[in-house]
Amino acid sequence: MLYHLLVPLADLFGPFNVFRYLTFRSGGAVMTALFVSFLTAPALIAWLRRQQPSGQPLSDDVPRDHRLRKQGTPTMGGLLILIAVTIATLLWADLTNPFVWIVLLVTLSFGAIGMADDLLKLRRNCNRGLSGRQKLLLQSLIALFAAWALGRLLPPPLSDSLAVPFFKDLFIPLGWFFPVFGAFVIVGASNAVNLTDGLDGLAIGPVMIAAGSFALIVYLAGNAIFSDYLGIPYVPGAGELAVFAGAIVGAGLGFLWYNAPPAAVFMGDTGSLATGGALGAVAVAAKHELVLVMVGGLFVLEAVSVIVQVASFKLTGRRVFQMAPLHHHFEKKGWKEETIVIRFWIIAFVLAMIGLSTLKLR
Repeated sequence: MLYHLLVPLADLFGPFNVFRYLTFRSGGAVMTALFVSFLTAPALIAWLRRQQPSGQPLSDDVPRDHRLRKQGTPTMGGLLILIAVTIATLLWADLTNPFVWIVLLVTLSFGAIGMADDLLKLRRNCNRGLSGRQKLLLQSLIALFAAWALGRLLPPPLSDSLAVPFFKDLFIPLGWFFPVFGAFVIVGASNAVNLTDGLDGLAIGPVMIAAGSFALIVYLAGNAIFSDYLGIPYVPGAGELAVFAGAIVGAGLGFLWYNAPPAAVFMGDTGSLATGGALGAVAVAAKHELVLVMVGGLFVLEAVSVIVQVASFKLTGRRVFQMAPLHHHFEKKGWKEETIVIRFWIIAFVLAMIGLSTLKLR
């Protein structure tokens, strides 16, 4: 909005020229989302507490000490992230850019699915909301449409192929299968973040790290000079998503203020499904789907731990981990919550640096 209002006035008032710069507007989105979070959080959390006298229903599968510590904490704090991200994006982004609208649509739609799931859990007073099939179906339909729309915005050969990291101009043609693959990336990222969200601050830290990494990636991929120098796919218009990614970082910082141990509010599926879907959609738009596996490697580890645990138990009757997802395994081993969270953040940061190295190692 500010871009459209103030850039035309730059000839009359020189300082307005800074609104042309993507870096300035991305920084503005970070600070705006952070400010909106701090402004709205107290009233929102108070309202959630009134609506949820007993707090979030907790599964019997989590460690007993975990249930005792978390009892009475309200959920659906992801609303705070969605409000901050939406306001910051609409305020600072170029709203004629279709990439922005598609990624924002995915984020809000996945947030709505998560909200429906959270509300059902609260209404039933148990950890059973939407069924897995219902969530996957809704997510898949939205993600399939988004991947198809993003493919139509990309120039050939990017529109229907997979870019391979570490290699210049190496693309695997997927043809009609590209929207399916793109949807898999978006839905997979969404549910991986959802599985990671189990301890205070555990999910939002890596989300911010991944969002900050992709803010840099989309900025470079959307710049013809930088993308040519680095040998990465040039995606015209994708640079505007740096504003959106910056908004996630700012909203994440604001949310973490209230989600830090001991958490005053949980993000719930409202936040985890939305932020994960957002990361997946940005990765598809920037043609860095495989890099997301590295940058978001912690989410992958958490998801794989669940897959391995379920597969092992069904095939052999034995469990590989004391409990899955992975963070609960370390809880059962006696690690303190804060220790798990900080060490997982460190892992997330290291994996993000490995992912960013693909920008130059080609």
